[in-house]
Amino acid sequence: MCSSMGLVSVPIIALCFYLLLSPLLVHGDIQTTLQGPFKPVTVPLDKSFRGNAVDLPDTDPRVRRRVQDFEPEQISVSLSATHDSVWISWITGQYQIGANIRPLNPSTVASVVGYGTSRFQLTHQATGYSLVYNQLYPFEGLQNYSSGIIHHVLLTGLKPKTQYYYQCGDPSIPAMSNIYHFRTMPASGPNNYPSRIAIVGDLGLTYNTTSTVDHMFRNYPDLLLLIGDVTYANLYLTNGTGSDCYSCAFSQTPIHETYQPRWDYWGRYMQPVISIIPIMVVEGNHEIEQQAENQTFVAYSSRFAFPSKESGSPSTFYYSFNAGGIHFIMLGAYIFYNKSADQYKWLERDLAKVDREVTPWLVATWHPPWYSTYRAHYREAECMRVEMEELLYKYGVDIVFNGHVHAYERSNRVYNYTLDPCGPVYITIGDGGNREKMAITHADEPGNCPDPSTTPDDYMGGFCAFNFTSGPAAGKFCWDRQPDYSAYRESSFGHGILEVKNESHALWTWHRNQDFYSTAGDQIYIVRQPEECPVELKKVFP
Repeated sequence: MCSSMGLVSVPIIALCFYLLLSPLLVHGDIQTTLQGPFKPVTVPLDKSFRGNAVDLPDTDPRVRRRVQDFEPEQISVSLSATHDSVWISWITGQYQIGANIRPLNPSTVASVVGYGTSRFQLTHQATGYSLVYNQLYPFEGLQNYSSGIIHHVLLTGLKPKTQYYYQCGDPSIPAMSNIYHFRTMPASGPNNYPSRIAIVGDLGLTYNTTSTVDHMFRNYPDLLLLIGDVTYANLYLTNGTGSDCYSCAFSQTPIHETYQPRWDYWGRYMQPVISIIPIMVVEGNHEIEQQAENQTFVAYSSRFAFPSKESGSPSTFYYSFNAGGIHFIMLGAYIFYNKSADQYKWLERDLAKVDREVTPWLVATWHPPWYSTYRAHYREAECMRVEMEELLYKYGVDIVFNGHVHAYERSNRVYNYTLDPCGPVYITIGDGGNREKMAITHADEPGNCPDPSTTPDDYMGGFCAFNFTSGPAAGKFCWDRQPDYSAYRESSFGHGILEVKNESHALWTWHRNQDFYSTAGDQIYIVRQPEECPVELKKVFP
């Protein structure tokens, strides 16, 4: 229409000029990354608000079991790799905990979902699979755990941007849930995007968590990304005794224990949200949960559904999916990531298949940040950065979301610790509200630079964090001021909302829990410039 206007009306001409100028008008008074790099800003700690970093007790009605026998509970929706399918997950039966447990038999309860576009006509039906997992300890006096029956069902053949109603359970018992609903993602394309995507990390199940979830829900997201550290069940002994600091309070335990019922409490509390808003999760260090025979991450891998198979991944630790014109890559920081590892090879294949004409936006997430200036976990994931950063840069990742550090920080565009207009914007959003409280001190403050030997991640091992060899911090392990790559940092609990407007502009807003629902703690338009930052093109695989 606008390319050949000919004899058209004045309103149409005005509309065409507006569309041509819209990338310049869309941000109004909000800053854009085109105006960067920005001078680093640190917001002073608001000592009047620390929130209530106390876990919800098992007596709280929001975490108690409210169903009977084998009726479904802890119901959730997760995306598959594309818009036309989603996963429905739930749990039936009661968990067991004690010295002598007898796991439930998954085959005794069917996994069935009825669904359709009318609440009164659930005309389609899908079946799935079920499992039970155990958390076992080979030490006398520790309590073992066996879960209820976990069900995962994949719904297929769905239409984009369509509201579906569903009911899950086993109709033969009968033991069926109430009717819930979800809305599918837009079809992939440069003009199709979810309205709002909520991003949160290190959520836990405290009274701070309830504030974060309440604020987030009132922002009406279409999708929720949880960037690791889900329940913090591993801050508890198997007898239910908890602490803000496990290693401080329970240093003599023969193994790092967990209290698995906290997972069930979390699933019950979150059901009103994640039974209607799809949730996508990636693992954090608090999901390690070591048990007998050196098994790890069993609860995480069992309780959530992942589009691993659909995205060509052999693992629940890393996978990818599309949400309209955004391709999301979820990476694992607690599984091998070196260039010879399966994860790295999968990442190369996945990035090579991304068509930026179809999904212009490329967003990556994993738990521990590469670019955080807080003392807590400072440069802990340096080995992962050394192995993977070049690959992500080559393919033009636009935004990276991390958690782990219990505070908020947004970077300028950066690559290899150097300001780079083609580097990603890194956002640390590990401020969901967990029991371990906020990170406050910064590594660049006098006396706060950690000893390099203390920085490697205990689980992955290895040492890659050395003194900087160039720039203002050359010869040092830490800067002596807020680094240039750090644009904004603040210690407060909250969540973020990503609104992709078109193939070049995305609005990022960070909301603090202590503010009113519509108030922004930090806000910026992230602008893509593919003409200035050419990326590796899609490769065709045989």
